[in-house]
Amino acid sequence: MAAAQGGGTRLVLLGAPGVGKGTQAAEITRRTGLAHISTGDLLRSAIRDATPLGRKVGAIVERGELVPDALVGDLMEERLSRPDATDGFLLDGFPRTVAQADLLDRILARRGQGLDRVISIEVAEPEILDRLTGRRSCNRCGAVYHVRYNRPRAEGVCDRCGAELRQRSDDTETVIAERLRAYREQTAPLILRYQTAGLLAAVDGRGTPADVFERIAAAVPGLRG
Repeated sequence: MAAAQGGGTRLVLLGAPGVGKGTQAAEITRRTGLAHISTGDLLRSAIRDATPLGRKVGAIVERGELVPDALVGDLMEERLSRPDATDGFLLDGFPRTVAQADLLDRILARRGQGLDRVISIEVAEPEILDRLTGRRSCNRCGAVYHVRYNRPRAEGVCDRCGAELRQRSDDTETVIAERLRAYREQTAPLILRYQTAGLLAAVDGRGTPADVFERIAAAVPGLRG
């Protein structure tokens, strides 16, 4: 595995819906200070700030269309040029396909850089279904619970603010099964690509968040910060 030029650690975080990517991304960036770059956040920020690229993205989203890879690549290249990404970054949600991975390689090559590690959090699909179908969220404060593993004190009521807890529309079994199918189809070739390149670290996503982080840290030297 070749070290990236220019200093810092450059990581990609992969994982199906429900494996805990958000939790691990937050812990990794908290411990290391790496810039956490989420594709979803990047798109929303560009639209909100009405940048030239953001206006293009906004028009596409309003039409209900997928944002083209080239446009996502332009946003990513601009984001990676900011000072906080100079000393490394954690990419979350990009790349999702082999074509996007090729695009990322070209972006980094223009900067004289390369990836250090690609972390793939692995959880069996039956457990993912159990995690997501049992999830309940508070629309007011954003707190998240689970009907078995993290129950509120009063059923259906948020401990933090007292608002009603609801199941997200995309947390039904039918929708989750479709999201997992799409992830398998898109990401299986991507995982093979990074495995062949010697960059992939497949990590067991079962257990507590602390357990999973320790496995990630063991696969990425120096990650404990």
